[in-house]
Amino acid sequence: MARTEQTTLDRVREVIDRVAPSRAAFAERIGITGDKLSKSLSGARRFTSLELALVAEAGAVTVDWLLTGHTPARPALAARAVAPSPSSPPLDERALEELAGRFTTAYDVLSLLDHAPELPALPAARPEGSPHEQGARLAETARDRLRAAGVPPLRELDLSGLTAACAQVFGVDVAVTRLPAGLEGLTWQTDSCRLVILGTHPVWTRQRFTLVHELGHVLASDAQDLLVEAAMAPGLAAEPTEIRANAFAAALLMPEDGLRADLPPGLPAQLDTPSFAALVVRHRVSPSAMAARLYALGLIDGAARDRLRRHTTAGCHEVAGAMDAYVAQSAASGAEVPPVRLVSGLFAAYRAGRSTLRPLAALLGSGVDELRSLLDPTALPEPSDAITGEPVFTP
Repeated sequence: MARTEQTTLDRVREVIDRVAPSRAAFAERIGITGDKLSKSLSGARRFTSLELALVAEAGAVTVDWLLTGHTPARPALAARAVAPSPSSPPLDERALEELAGRFTTAYDVLSLLDHAPELPALPAARPEGSPHEQGARLAETARDRLRAAGVPPLRELDLSGLTAACAQVFGVDVAVTRLPAGLEGLTWQTDSCRLVILGTHPVWTRQRFTLVHELGHVLASDAQDLLVEAAMAPGLAAEPTEIRANAFAAALLMPEDGLRADLPPGLPAQLDTPSFAALVVRHRVSPSAMAARLYALGLIDGAARDRLRRHTTAGCHEVAGAMDAYVAQSAASGAEVPPVRLVSGLFAAYRAGRSTLRPLAALLGSGVDELRSLLDPTALPEPSDAITGEPVFTP
C-alpha cells in the first residue's frame, strides 16, 4: 500500500514541478492550504478525491494516471474512416478525437467518484447469415429489450425520447453537437463507456436514422475504434458492418408487423400518396427510407418504390395535415444537447462537494464562472433599496 501511495505522490510532485513555480503557489492554485499540501506530500495526510481531481485538472492529466500511472484509452479514429466525399477536405482527425475526448473525460471523472453510468450487457453476437439478416435479428433483440423496459414503440418517440431510451435500456449516452460539414455522427465504446455523438442536422429524419444506425454499431460491438459516419446516399453502404447497421435501423424504426398493420387493404396492387404520407408521418422516417423498406419487405414493387421515394418529408407532412409536427422536429434537430446521464452525474458530484464545477463546465463547453452564476442563485445581485415603483418579474 505504501508503495502505491509513494508512486502517486511522485506523480503529484511531477505535476507540481511542471505547472507551478513553488508548492505554495500550487496549493493556492488548487484551493488548499500549503500546510495540507506539505502533509499530503510527506505521507502524513491523504489527498481527498476532490484534491486529486484538482491536481489532475491543474496538470492536464487524469486522476487514473495519478493513482496508477496508466493512461486511459482515448478515442482513436478507425482505420476505415474517410472524408465525406472525394471533393471534401481530409478529416481533421485530431479535432474529432479531441471532440470525443471532451465527453469521454466525463466518464473518467465519474468512474473515479464511483458513480459511473450503468452499462447493461450487450446482446450476444450471432454472426450467422448475411449482414441484412444479422441486422434484422439484432433489431428484434433490441425491440424485445425496449418492450421489457416499458419503452413505447419508437414511432411514438421524438429525438429526446430516443436518446433517453438508448441510455436507459442499452447504456448508450447520446450527445448532439455541431460536427464538420458532411459528418453525421461519431461512435465509440469501451468497457466503461458507450458514446454516440450526433451532428445537428437540418433534416431531422436523417438525424433520427443516424442515431439508430449508430446504436446498431454499439450493440454489434463495432465501435472499438472511433467510428465516423459520413453522409451517404441510402443503399450505397458497401462494408458488412454498415449494411448490418442500416438493416438494424430500418427494422427497428419500421418494424414489419407495424407496417403491415398500418397499410391499407388492397396492397400490393397500389399505395396512393395519402396512405404513403400517413406511413411516413407515423413512423417518423423519410419517404426514401420508407419506400426502400416497403420494397425490401416485398410489400411494393420496384416501380412503386421509385415513384414513392420522390416525395419529400415536408410534402408528406403537408398531405397528412401534420406540418406542426414537421416544424417542431425540424427546430429540435438543430439544438445542441449534452448526454443527460453525464450531466446529472457530474452535477450531483458537485452538489455533494466531491468535485469542482470544472468537469461539468468542460462537458458543457462553458466557462466555470458562467456556469456557477447559472447554478448558484446567491451569485445574482441583490435588489437595490433605491429602486422604486412596481416590482418587475425576474425569470
